[in-house]
Amino acid sequence: MEHVIIGAGPAGVIAAETLRKNDASCSIKIINDEPEPPYSRMALPYYLVDNINEAGAYLRKSPNHYAANHINVIRDKVESVDAGAHSLTLAGGSQVKFDKLLIATGSHPIRPPIPGLDLPNIHSCWTLEDGRNIAKNATRGADVVLMGAGFIGCIILEALALRGVNLTVIEMGDRMAPRMMDQTAGSLIKKWCVNKGVRVLTSTRVEAIERDGEALSVKLDNGDRLRADVVIPATGVRANIQFLEGSGIETDFGVLVNDRLQSSHADVYAAGDVCQGKDFSTEEFNVQAIQPTAADHGRIAAMNMSGRDTRHQGSVNMNVLDTMGLISTSYGLWMGVDGGESAVLTDEERFRYISLQFQDDVLVGAQALGLTNHVGVLRGLIQTKLKLGKWKDHLLRDPTRIMEAYLGATQSIGHNAGVM
Repeated sequence: MEHVIIGAGPAGVIAAETLRKNDASCSIKIINDEPEPPYSRMALPYYLVDNINEAGAYLRKSPNHYAANHINVIRDKVESVDAGAHSLTLAGGSQVKFDKLLIATGSHPIRPPIPGLDLPNIHSCWTLEDGRNIAKNATRGADVVLMGAGFIGCIILEALALRGVNLTVIEMGDRMAPRMMDQTAGSLIKKWCVNKGVRVLTSTRVEAIERDGEALSVKLDNGDRLRADVVIPATGVRANIQFLEGSGIETDFGVLVNDRLQSSHADVYAAGDVCQGKDFSTEEFNVQAIQPTAADHGRIAAMNMSGRDTRHQGSVNMNVLDTMGLISTSYGLWMGVDGGESAVLTDEERFRYISLQFQDDVLVGAQALGLTNHVGVLRGLIQTKLKLGKWKDHLLRDPTRIMEAYLGATQSIGHNAGVM
């Protein structure tokens, strides 16, 4: 069996290892379009603050890991795929045949149509090469403008602040992390960062970037200009599906798949940021560009590729951020549901916040800020759809009683089962 995986991120690497575990004799190829060994983009902030070197970002630390597992990593770029012919064409002109194909090409940073965004010293923090360029130019005392305070922006933010730069964050939304935190939580993250010496401008857009001698001049929509030695766009990502045009594989925002992560072609699968997979909470199919989902997809896709029928139950939308020491989390339908109920507790002075969202007596979403004790329990309650019964009322009065409610509800189920 010839297995080919396009993409060397967590989804692709975990898929390759799962395939090898299930079949000792199959052929496995990973096609990696970057010059480095497979690495984690999530490690780049640690690289920027010298907690790790480049090798520390590699997904597998042993230099012979792939060879030892008979996984052939090919450094090339896929130009096109012909699903019907079970083949793909590489940039060098050669063709690779496959019996089963996994598309795990991830995503790329969105470059908004802003004049001047192609000038020197403007780098998305997305590749190791980006990391090298940022580390070279974002030195202590440098003026740095970070465009975007979403999930990716907030991760980069802390690393930049620790480098001792003069940091300004520009976010067009009315709060930080607007796609994972509500107004209260997002505003508290902003206040926390400002207290730490970071300038944060929300409800603000960059209109243009121009040269100003050796530096850059960032023009804002309010007419102000910011001097910058480095500009880092972190304005979202988009799935890498452009090379699939004419492939016979159906795409939308990502590769369309069923609940086995199988595409419109029976021998082609998708995983990770490029996969338009099932959302656990909504049962809709969308792209979740987060690493836990990529890891989950990689394993399940490989199980199905190797003939072990495995259904994808859907990934829980899950975000965990550490922003300059303030931990924030959101799970599932954190924004609530129509007709649902909420339990909210806020302590702004201590930067503490928790919001629970219910549908009937089931927890369907949650946010927490500065509270980390019950992060795993929150996810478990959402994923198991545990009926809380009377414990929902306890949580409506005091949403911090998560563990007590979980234990009480599970013991109640066990007791009732024993009675029956």
